[in-house]
Amino acid sequence: MKGVVFAGNRQIELREFEDPTPGPGEVVLEIKASGMCGSDLKPYRSAQGEALRALGFSPDQAVIAGHEPCGIVVAVGANVNPKVAHIGKRVMVHHYRGCGACPHCFTGWQQLCDEGVKEVYGLTGHGGHAQYMKCPANTLVTLPDSLSFETGAAISCGTGTAWGALKRLELAGEQTIAIFGQGPVGLSATQLASALGARVIALDVSTERLARAKEFGADVVINPAETDAVAAIKQLTHGLGVHASLDASSSAEARRQCVQSVRTWGKACLVGEGGQMTMDVSPDMLRRQVTLIGSWTFSTVGQKQCADFIADRNIAVDHLFTERWSINQADEAYKLFDKQTSGKGVFLF
Repeated sequence: MKGVVFAGNRQIELREFEDPTPGPGEVVLEIKASGMCGSDLKPYRSAQGEALRALGFSPDQAVIAGHEPCGIVVAVGANVNPKVAHIGKRVMVHHYRGCGACPHCFTGWQQLCDEGVKEVYGLTGHGGHAQYMKCPANTLVTLPDSLSFETGAAISCGTGTAWGALKRLELAGEQTIAIFGQGPVGLSATQLASALGARVIALDVSTERLARAKEFGADVVINPAETDAVAAIKQLTHGLGVHASLDASSSAEARRQCVQSVRTWGKACLVGEGGQMTMDVSPDMLRRQVTLIGSWTFSTVGQKQCADFIADRNIAVDHLFTERWSINQADEAYKLFDKQTSGKGVFLF
């Protein structure tokens, strides 16, 4: 089979790999959709192996990219419970492998494994940008019949990450939330927060992304490049600030505004990876009793809850995708995605 490989320095290679065979406790999926995520851009842009070395892994082999896989089980190894996986089952993948036995792994948080995450699919282990993918059966999450494989791919990282952050914020329908950054994760947060009944203030420096945010349920949009974002949010909330805020941009300035824009006793959640932030701790946090939360993706339980919520409310997650590609177009796909001016892309099989 052919698989997409990040060869370093914005180079894509389509390489030949052996079709996988499942071992004990493993399955093989026929991939139907594999999403493109903003976190793919770091290994795509960096020198070959640099992103792996930064995570403490040795880049000693080519790895198939893609950590938003969704498809159908086509092979099952020994010792797999048929209730977990059987031929023909429609599934998403929780894209981490831990030890499988520690308290975190046992509760569906394999990325928090006590022994350290063993593999991150698409980065340190073969991912979904290929026709087939092998993974442990305990990383599978059922895809509801009413959802498309594209929606399942989105839930497998970006949309699921947004859901995990909103749940950590304990967002309620009567509340107002400010969401900084309207890329795929931030836009998913806007869509889901609106579906939860909250009033959404969406922020981005891109007019195109702000227009998309309005389509996805934002009540108000703000461009921080054109106005004082914190002052504008205060004006919209009777001088109090929002109940909750979420940063999906990784911008140091947006993170500061994310904290400053919440009201006394408010909650701010950081989702965007990498970088740093600075703040004046006393006025920004201590003297307003602000809670600062870090949220890293989701558990298998959270992934299933997200999928069920979307299915039960018929939320149009497919609208996140503005480009659909074959893997033969991978180079073109990532060159466009690298500009970060479009929406979300997905490889379809």
